[in-house]
Amino acid sequence: MTTENTAPRHPMRWVPTLYLAEGLPFYAVALVASLMYKSMGVANDEIAYWTGLITFAWVFKSLWSPFLEAASSKKFLVVMFQLVGGVCLGLVALSLQLPMYFAISIALLGLVAIAAATHDIAADGLYIASLSNKQQAAYAGWQGAFFNAGKFISLGGLVVLAGHLEKSMPPAQAWAVIFGILGSMMIALGLYHSWALPGTKNTNTDASMRSVFTTLQDVIVTFFQKPGIWLAILFILLFRVGEGQIQTIGPLFLRDAKELGGLGLSTTEVGVVYGTAGTIAFLGGSVLGGYFASWLGLKRALPWLILAMNVPNAVFFFLSTSIPDNLVIIATALSFEMFGYGFGFVGLILFMMQVIAVGKYQTAHYALATGVMQLGLVVPKMVSGSIQMSLGYKNFFIWVLISAIPVLLMSRLLVIKKPAAEANATNGNAAQA
Repeated sequence: MTTENTAPRHPMRWVPTLYLAEGLPFYAVALVASLMYKSMGVANDEIAYWTGLITFAWVFKSLWSPFLEAASSKKFLVVMFQLVGGVCLGLVALSLQLPMYFAISIALLGLVAIAAATHDIAADGLYIASLSNKQQAAYAGWQGAFFNAGKFISLGGLVVLAGHLEKSMPPAQAWAVIFGILGSMMIALGLYHSWALPGTKNTNTDASMRSVFTTLQDVIVTFFQKPGIWLAILFILLFRVGEGQIQTIGPLFLRDAKELGGLGLSTTEVGVVYGTAGTIAFLGGSVLGGYFASWLGLKRALPWLILAMNVPNAVFFFLSTSIPDNLVIIATALSFEMFGYGFGFVGLILFMMQVIAVGKYQTAHYALATGVMQLGLVVPKMVSGSIQMSLGYKNFFIWVLISAIPVLLMSRLLVIKKPAAEANATNGNAAQA
């Protein structure tokens, strides 16, 4: 299925498309599927329950990550699961025409989620193994940007297309076209990556299944033996507390009626400000955040990245107090917030790559860290509704700002060592001086 490259490809030939291939299936499950079922008359509680259940694949993916350490080629895994995900998305399109479409499509989306989550492990491992620490920092912005380009394509493009198609055909047919497009895109990306990805070999490979279970045990033990790991885990859990709450309540605030404290925007207007202007701002912030961290170094950049991610949330407090009618003002404010979100989120990616994943099991330890990260997002999302209803929108947005203080303070306690190459370069320069 894949061929190992004898000459390395430039990262810009594969990093953006690799993370687009991570983002597309994630947003297909987390975003597009919900809107599809809503158009097809499925009750809200069923939509929330089943699509929420599916997304737990990304929370628990670390449980099977050690088994991927036994694979001889991460490139092979990446391409295979892209093709599997594409085929399953295509089958979702076909299932929408069947009498029991809901049960069948949910099962197929579950397979998409498992394939996508497994693909993420292999893709992140390939990224770490193929790039130096300095390159990881430089391209981390592109990584986050193109993952979220999947959101721009989904919310800013395919969902709009579905709305137009629904005017001329039944919803089942309209959404079959959308999922057919998503499946075709994933298959095309898989075929492209069979040529474009660097071909790294796994030096930890052992063919026996017993060694895989031994590896699993060793992965877990060595993960929790890392110096300062519990402080690092707490840092990861707290990093997204503000984001988890604002990204859940923010859109509801935009949609809620003015007499209830919201802005009273239509669904189309929310799509414009979040799916287009906001997403573009996020992409720009992600790219610049990666270069900023590469220039300054993770340790010195981290407090600034945390501030960049959380301080712009103050725009929601501004909007909740001023209640503007001008969509340009609203879009500008939200673009500022999304730019800061993209700029700052790079800090968490790099912390997991360069602090947590360092060592023998880079892929598996990074996957364990991302599972912790997802948990740190899910829990605040779950409680944010109750907090908002208790405090009201204005006080809730103040609370979100306050909830970012612990992670900022913790950033000063973390021990972040310079990469060996950078340390050697520093020592060499000092010796010459």
